[in-house]
Amino acid sequence: MDVEAYLRRIEYDGPRQPSAASLRVLHRQHLFTVPFENLDIALKVPLRLDLAQLFDKIVVRRRGGFCYELNGLFCELLRRRGFQVQMLSARVRNADGSYGPEFDHMLLKVELEETWLADVGFGESFVDPIAFCAGGASEVHGRHYSVVPIGDEWQLVREDEKGQSPQYRFRDVPRRLADYAVMCRFHQTSPDSHFTRGWTCSKATPEGRTTLANMRLIVTRSGTREERLLTTEAEVRSCLRDQFGIELPGSDLSVFISSS
Repeated sequence: MDVEAYLRRIEYDGPRQPSAASLRVLHRQHLFTVPFENLDIALKVPLRLDLAQLFDKIVVRRRGGFCYELNGLFCELLRRRGFQVQMLSARVRNADGSYGPEFDHMLLKVELEETWLADVGFGESFVDPIAFCAGGASEVHGRHYSVVPIGDEWQLVREDEKGQSPQYRFRDVPRRLADYAVMCRFHQTSPDSHFTRGWTCSKATPEGRTTLANMRLIVTRSGTREERLLTTEAEVRSCLRDQFGIELPGSDLSVFISSS
């Protein structure tokens, strides 16, 4: 891994020593510059949890990815920067209130003077790392994210004007990148995976979030929301380039239209 190239990719020019302050800026910069996206799944491009391939995709080709890709590579960056990091497995909450299987999601545990949770691969979620303790919390544009112990697990809970909404549950058990391979294949190929049912490209901004999902562009800024429906492949290419810095030369993007 070329650490300096990665830091340029996320536009980070801060302190090089591991600290809570530098972790916070690295976390924020990653979310502001690297999109959460599943475009390769829609395009039928196989994804493998190989660090060299992830670096090529995210840093060299300036793409995004989903949780295993984003948190997997971010974990390696933190380790190369001197942080003590562990991968954790989470079970994501489904619409019916049930929870997915183990390794449904990856998040990171970072050991400093305090212990922190980092997650740059869950789409719309917390922007600053959260203290890994009962009551650890973060506020993002009117949404409150907190960590709650529940039995032998922990739960990330989001709270806003609509009430509380659990996001995922996880255990404090260290994992390896290879442990997520089976679920990575599942989310690429199974009709039961929400990643095969639609496509999205989304990136946090200091004022809100920009999301292109199934031909619908949604931009939120300081509590306001703008929405526009795209209709052509040319519009999709232009939007991906201008809003997310993503170029897909040689790819047939008509699949995005037909699957929406």
